[in-house]
Amino acid sequence: MNTRRKLLAGMGAAALGLAAWQAGGRSSPQAPVRASAGSKDFPNVTLYTHEGRPVKFYDDLIRGKVVTFNMMYAQCERSCPVSTANLRQVQKMLGERVGRDVFMYSISLQPELDTPERLREYVERHHVGSGWLFLTGARADIDLVRYRLGFYDPDPLVDFNDLNHTGMLRVGNDALDRWTMAPTLTDAEQILSTINHVDSAMVHTALSTAQPAVFG
Repeated sequence: MNTRRKLLAGMGAAALGLAAWQAGGRSSPQAPVRASAGSKDFPNVTLYTHEGRPVKFYDDLIRGKVVTFNMMYAQCERSCPVSTANLRQVQKMLGERVGRDVFMYSISLQPELDTPERLREYVERHHVGSGWLFLTGARADIDLVRYRLGFYDPDPLVDFNDLNHTGMLRVGNDALDRWTMAPTLTDAEQILSTINHVDSAMVHTALSTAQPAVFG
């Protein structure tokens, strides 16, 4: 049994149906699943895109790809709109690379509220282009993937606060098992430079002149 399956078995996490997820509530914070910054031990739970399409977290979203992940929720009025605007600029700077060479994902911290329809409204309101997926799913699955991505605090009370998981971008190259982080509230050129830093087929652009910022 491979490592990802062992992780799922250990956590007792199963891919839950969309209806079951919508009916579920938030449970008490669980102990985080610790992983190194370069771990390939990602769960293969089912999430749902803002288009309503089911996807496997590792097989469909990460395997062999250069990816970015951030946490958000539709009702967030503090850092989320600024982060989304900055990442929208990054999307424009990446151009045709988005959805081909680099895959952008935003995961809801409030999956009970953020249905695919609500995330689709968020995408339209913020003029997000194609190739960038917003994701939701069962609470247990969302918590599992955010722990694996490093979006957690070891203090359960702090971890339970949704505001504490926004503001950072996980950037990775699964093929090279190379992972880093960048603040989503920094300027778009710096974020793009960090993405290029992990991309072995990096395309240098005139828009990206800053040195990469590497965080853990």
